[in-house]
Amino acid sequence: MKLNGSEIIMECLLEQGVDTVFGYPGGAVLNIYDALYKYSDKIRHILTAHEQGAAHAADGYARVTGRVGVVIATSGPGATNLVTGLATAYMDSSPVVAITGNVSTDLLGRDSFQEIDITGITMPITKHNYIVKDINNLADTVRSAFKIATTGRKGPVLIDIPKDITAQLCEYIYKKPDKTAYDESKIDESAVNELAQMILSAKRPMIYAGGGVIASGACDELKELAETNSIPVSQSIMGLSCFPASSPLNMGMIGMHGSIASNRASVECDLMIAAGARFSDRVAGDRSRFAPNAKLVHIDIDEAEFNKNVTCAMYLSGDMKIVLRKLNAAIKSAKAESVSREKWLKQIAEWKELDKLTPIKMLQDKDYVNPYLVIKALHDACPDAYVATDVGQHQMWTTQYFGFEKPRHLITSGGLGTMGFGLGAAIGTQAGEPDGRVILVTSDGSFHMNMNELTTVSSYRLPIVVVLMNNQVLGMVRQWQKAFYGSRFSQTSPDRRTDFESLAKAFGIGYIKIDTNEKIESAVKSAFAMNSPVLLDCRISPDVNVLPMIPPGKSAEDIMLEM
Repeated sequence: MKLNGSEIIMECLLEQGVDTVFGYPGGAVLNIYDALYKYSDKIRHILTAHEQGAAHAADGYARVTGRVGVVIATSGPGATNLVTGLATAYMDSSPVVAITGNVSTDLLGRDSFQEIDITGITMPITKHNYIVKDINNLADTVRSAFKIATTGRKGPVLIDIPKDITAQLCEYIYKKPDKTAYDESKIDESAVNELAQMILSAKRPMIYAGGGVIASGACDELKELAETNSIPVSQSIMGLSCFPASSPLNMGMIGMHGSIASNRASVECDLMIAAGARFSDRVAGDRSRFAPNAKLVHIDIDEAEFNKNVTCAMYLSGDMKIVLRKLNAAIKSAKAESVSREKWLKQIAEWKELDKLTPIKMLQDKDYVNPYLVIKALHDACPDAYVATDVGQHQMWTTQYFGFEKPRHLITSGGLGTMGFGLGAAIGTQAGEPDGRVILVTSDGSFHMNMNELTTVSSYRLPIVVVLMNNQVLGMVRQWQKAFYGSRFSQTSPDRRTDFESLAKAFGIGYIKIDTNEKIESAVKSAFAMNSPVLLDCRISPDVNVLPMIPPGKSAEDIMLEM
């Protein structure tokens, strides 16, 4: 059947199982939005306040569902407003497809009104991008974009479509999505067997799990590997939630603000298995001193990560779920028995006890609220909540103290560290999990970057609990100024005069102020009972710090437990 370009886009989205898109209309995408109007019974469109919020929403949707998030924006500023969102998705390997409009093909290259070379701009921050100049290529381009976004190491793809292409007619033929399975023959069986023997003979092994475990759906296989072989597990910020926090083998987050247990284990272990992680500078600050006593084994689907940051003794390329499944089978069939790890696990347990002291040491000031108690109350009230964060101290407290039991329940910007990510991501999370409870933990610094999206939360009546860690400063940057710049607080005490109660009222959402520890529990319970959008304004001290902390460029041996 003959359809116009915009209708072909809708049909291709339906082919891929898309039922929700995020975006903002404009001149170059008028034809696409006209098609969305006609397809509104099949594809839900969520209108955000800003294209960046739409990009973060598509990203949040992708992270929580494991499906592709789709965002639509017009040409020029609409397209460029997606850049930070695409870069965020790229750094965290999140599958997003962005569809942008552009000026008609005869106007390209003429500096036309709202013309921008968005494919050129986004080339470094997408897995691939396209500009479609022939209507006959449109359907296959959309299909290819979805395949690239979800194949191998996942990531964002952009399709730029001139306005005349969205109006031209073309023959459309339905095609089933290409669901080609990963080729298991690519996995080196001898390396798998060798690693199995290394695990059986190691006295002090540990697993350093990253976002690749979640992306590949390998959490059950990782759990089997750890529990069957008594291997303690630490996680990067992107790996959090891949392993149950309640497990005695869970050591928590590793790296700059990771746990004492994870970081000391990284120094003392004799075998470290990095699963779907990339040894970022926030984990391996001083790369020459990282895991100094261990054989390092790196498992990843992206071979470009091998030897990029840290040199390992062994590399194993492949889809994480399949590799771990084969590894578990190889260990079971091996003739050798595992060495005793009783002493190692006892040491891990002792380090974990030290971690329990950190929140107790946290600043106790009767004039302010303790952020640890806020996070604990949120977990106690709704342990299975989906938690989105912005970036800063509040993000670290969330990763340290909200014990995630299930995969895909933490939605945070790890690689790019995007302030302003949280509220859009929470919107996408709620759209992807409409029956789940969604919490946004943010700070006044980050919240000032994205609070315009409260109008989206309010308009769609999304029951998101927004937890504002309000200390009137840029907390994490200020902490660095305190630690490394002689307490010269340059531009980190902005003295904003925002009245958050009036702001919440203006947007039509609930508001609860928490200014003492005694109010925390009842306020949190009230917020969840509302089952509607609410802002919890938590007044915390500007001087409370995130600890432990490894100074930048240092190793786990240099961990700071006090400031």
